[in-house]
Amino acid sequence: MQAEGQIRQAQVITTFGPGAMVDLPRHAVLVGGLEHWNRGETIHEPRLCARLMATLELPALELRAPPVEEAEPGQPAEGIKVFQFPEWFLTQQENLELFDVRARLLVHRKALERGRFRSREGKMLRVVPVRFVRACRAGHIGDLDWRGFVHGGRGNGSCGGVRQMWIEERGTTGDLRELVAACECGRERNLIEAAEVSAATLGTCDGARLWLGPHAHEGCRERNRLLIRSASNAYFPELMSVISLPERSEKVRAGVDAAWDFLETAESEADVARERKKTRVREALQGIGDAEVWAEIDARKKGLGKAEKKVKVAELETLLGAEEGLGEDRPDGVFYARALPKEAWQRPWMGPIERVVLVHRLREVVAQAGFTRFEPLSADLEGELELGARRAALAQQTTWLPAYENRGEGVFVQFRAEALRDWQGRPAASRRATALMRGHQLWAKERNGAAVFPGAAYVLLHSVAHLLMTAIALECGYPATSLRERIYALPQLGYGILIYTGGAGAEGTLGGLVEVGRRIAAPMRQALRMAELCSNDPVCAHHDPANPREGRPLHGAACHGCLLVAETSCEHHNDYLDRALVAATVAGLEAELFPRVTEGAG
Repeated sequence: MQAEGQIRQAQVITTFGPGAMVDLPRHAVLVGGLEHWNRGETIHEPRLCARLMATLELPALELRAPPVEEAEPGQPAEGIKVFQFPEWFLTQQENLELFDVRARLLVHRKALERGRFRSREGKMLRVVPVRFVRACRAGHIGDLDWRGFVHGGRGNGSCGGVRQMWIEERGTTGDLRELVAACECGRERNLIEAAEVSAATLGTCDGARLWLGPHAHEGCRERNRLLIRSASNAYFPELMSVISLPERSEKVRAGVDAAWDFLETAESEADVARERKKTRVREALQGIGDAEVWAEIDARKKGLGKAEKKVKVAELETLLGAEEGLGEDRPDGVFYARALPKEAWQRPWMGPIERVVLVHRLREVVAQAGFTRFEPLSADLEGELELGARRAALAQQTTWLPAYENRGEGVFVQFRAEALRDWQGRPAASRRATALMRGHQLWAKERNGAAVFPGAAYVLLHSVAHLLMTAIALECGYPATSLRERIYALPQLGYGILIYTGGAGAEGTLGGLVEVGRRIAAPMRQALRMAELCSNDPVCAHHDPANPREGRPLHGAACHGCLLVAETSCEHHNDYLDRALVAATVAGLEAELFPRVTEGAG
């Protein structure tokens, strides 16, 4: 079907990519796979391309921006095709014969006339898509077999599949226990039965990949699960991002970018020399040799560069190598960072900090590699995607992936490796790390997963990053949702956190974050004070991650009152957080790294 609606380019990748369900003004739809997209502009990032090619085992790959709507007024919208989903609807008029409950007719798309359902009395009733579908952990999705469900798995039952069906709401809360699917033949069934994960109520998945087309199926042995279309676990995009680093010569990169329309088809140095005869190419490549130009072109096509290094390893090396200076000079390029002199930020509570780097200019490229449902997939400590993970594909034949770029600024805080080693060796910190690891093991056991616990150092840095983002957002001039984090917990290289602007466009380059970074000691002090006391204490501070009755195995002392931030700001879905590792809390665990901040300390 053809449906019209608009969403932002970045949202297409982070929220509404291929396989996602979207409610448009007049339709509920499933976003089509990449074969059903118009390609946007090419985004050049050889390092990200190379890592994705290795992870997805692809011989070649392009990164493309989502398409931009350019249709003339009054013309049909083009860009991304969608499929109508689900195909079952509820009438908006209630069945007034059932006075004690609210009952709405359950009808299939084929029974509709011009988008409405004709009742037995001849009334044309408006309909809305039913909010329940079936899906599996492999990402497959489809409509519930409503007749089979109501009749206990016996297909159409004794009524032959021609009797009217409806859904009754026997309460006002909307809880599944109060929802009943019923048939005119007298059979009915409570929807809470469909939500039981351990039961085979909804049968085995048929491997339907409806976002790739109505006939795109693959083998699957997973059990179907009930899925609410608007639930937060309906779609988890698997994203991979890199910070663009100074590679070779920025002058070479900029020159090739400027003449890429002419150089894209070059196959050798001779081709470069021939293209240089054109005025635009000659001006763009002034002062750059043919060999350098061809090396850059060849690297882009092969996805080479710093591909041999893990994503975060290459980034951390660059951040640690930033020269000291105040950054008055602003050269062109995608990355420019200067270390802040120590006397500008050194305070008593900054003891575990070794270095502060102001990143005046950076470019982040984010690409979507796939998606999951029910449980998210996250990059590992080195920024790499999990090899062999079962992710739903974005296309039947992947030749390109959707991506977007952010240009912004940031602040990098490096921690002293010796301070973290001494802290991890303390008995109290070790006991807390063990409790956090037991919580992780409990979580992994419930999901039959083999995910590796990231370690106490990561949980510490992650918690500091969330606290610091909250403190910085109060005075940097950016909305809190436009700040993002990047955690570097690499024992072989170093430890640090990068807080940067994550908004696309010019909004991320206003300079407010760097200005706050020049006086980083003040927001750090505010962050440590927030870590000491939460509005939900003492309940928050005494939370035990290994207690299955509390239901938050990946959190220590962490809740919406202290550590949790917007999902778009966090690189790990708001998991692995514990402020007890950062500062002393009312629980008195003595597992903190930072000393208590005294009032009036300056």
